[in-house]
Amino acid sequence: MAIGPGDEARSQTRRQRELASLYATAKSLTALGSLDEVLRSIVHHAHDLIGTDFTYLSLVGPDGRLSARATEGTISEAFLAASIPSTVGLGGKVLATRSPHWVRNYSAATLIDHDPNFDRIAGPEKLVALLGVPLVIRDEAVGALFAADRSERSFHADEIALLSAFADHAAVAIDNARLYEASRNALRELQTAYRKIEEHMAVMERAQAVHEALTGAVLEGGTPEDVAQLLADHLGGSVTVLDQTCVAVARTDSASSPCRTRPASDEAIETARRSGRCTTSIDDDGVASSVTSIRAGDSYLGALAWSRHGAPDDMDLRTLERATHILGLLILKERAVAEASERLSGELLTELMVGSPGISPAQRARARARNIDVDSLDLVVVAESPALSSTDLSRQLHDIARECAGLAGEHLGRATMILPSGGETGEKTVEEVHRKLRRRLGGPVTVVGEQAVDHDWSRVFSLASRCGAVMRALGHTDLGATTGRYALYAMVFDAERAGELDRFIAGTVGPLLDHDQRRGTRLVDTVSAYYLHRANVAATARALHVHVNTLLKRLDRASSVLGFDWRQEHDLELQLGLRLHQLRASTPH
Repeated sequence: MAIGPGDEARSQTRRQRELASLYATAKSLTALGSLDEVLRSIVHHAHDLIGTDFTYLSLVGPDGRLSARATEGTISEAFLAASIPSTVGLGGKVLATRSPHWVRNYSAATLIDHDPNFDRIAGPEKLVALLGVPLVIRDEAVGALFAADRSERSFHADEIALLSAFADHAAVAIDNARLYEASRNALRELQTAYRKIEEHMAVMERAQAVHEALTGAVLEGGTPEDVAQLLADHLGGSVTVLDQTCVAVARTDSASSPCRTRPASDEAIETARRSGRCTTSIDDDGVASSVTSIRAGDSYLGALAWSRHGAPDDMDLRTLERATHILGLLILKERAVAEASERLSGELLTELMVGSPGISPAQRARARARNIDVDSLDLVVVAESPALSSTDLSRQLHDIARECAGLAGEHLGRATMILPSGGETGEKTVEEVHRKLRRRLGGPVTVVGEQAVDHDWSRVFSLASRCGAVMRALGHTDLGATTGRYALYAMVFDAERAGELDRFIAGTVGPLLDHDQRRGTRLVDTVSAYYLHRANVAATARALHVHVNTLLKRLDRASSVLGFDWRQEHDLELQLGLRLHQLRASTPH
């Protein structure tokens, strides 16, 4: 059919209108900012330009798949979630050739590789005719723009050219949007980094100011209480300084503190000690508790605890950690002074012990210089703990000695103290010393005391030491008492009565001891086990790992050696002799 002048004019007018709409749309795209806005606008304007049933745009993602990013005219929301490999379907062909492609009937097309997942989504959408044009940015196909109809049709060259031209403009808009978004993200990151730098500088400046104040306080002769108060004033809330045994040595509050310090939990202190880092927890009332350990090299010196309402910031925690360095230096200084004092106290104690019962004028003058009345020192205390060496235990006694105007030190390998008795027998004083040590150590400790007459501290020290050994042999491992409580065993730990003890043991179990030594037998152990198991033959045999008949023969042999039936005669004396022999073996001579 011939084309008349009117048809040609209408076609030209339509093309001019399409071109004008194309350039107007392209211009509007350049004014948009975010990528999602640009993609939605591209699809909307393409839908108006081409006039197909629906239009959509897909981009290649980081995973290499072609995913729908915007649609116009679709029915199913699931279509927007469509994602296929970038090498299949009509889109794969468009991307591979970087040129437009179309099909009259998508489901019947055999020249493309179908993706089953996309076909399931295309079915409810009633997609039939499909045209795809590439989106190319700097010679790279980044996606495709599609126009689709729900009926079979062909796409004319002018439609393909129009959509391709629009896709070229759209690619520029997408590239600009990506660059704009990247610039905006970079600006946000730069602003965030700048804010962090400013915050970090503020933290450093504020922490440095507090650090200088803390250092000044220590250089001026400050104490842990002064450091704690400075921290409370700068940080708010309440501050506690704990020693190695978790005992509070300083506790202060800020003037505006709404509540007193909440005690740091043992778990928090142990966590801070193990990790070497500050640990923070917030309770149900919104009170934050932070604990950090005080260390000097590998030595643990204690902990610093801080609590207040509201979570702490970085500056607070940095200040707290810096304060532990200051406290570490202060504690080491105080420890050096204390050790010098302990050494002088221990030296004077040793001199008094060695020179007792006399006191030289020089010793009396040195005692007066320490505000100690040497004539009032009438109670000798000896302590022992399974958890601490005598040296470490002596350090604990030094603190108590200072409170009691006494002397403490390590004498003949034992933690020893001389102090005023405060009573007729000193029983209450010894019990108080035991309570204080028990609280400090958190474990069992034996404390034995004995009053000295006419400054005879050396003899009393020997008596208390032997009594302590008897206490432990009897199973009394956590007790504070004077030797008078164990008067029944006086012959065991009184060196002056050692001869009487030897005669008693020789007269009771001496024959058994001699027989075991000469013959290599174990009659003493057998008789002791028999008494220990309350004359139960079977239980005794099991304990000694022997047959009952063997045990009975040993018991008869013991009677033969003793010269009498010991199970019927002198039973009490024999038992006492065996017990005293065992106690003497476990006590120092």
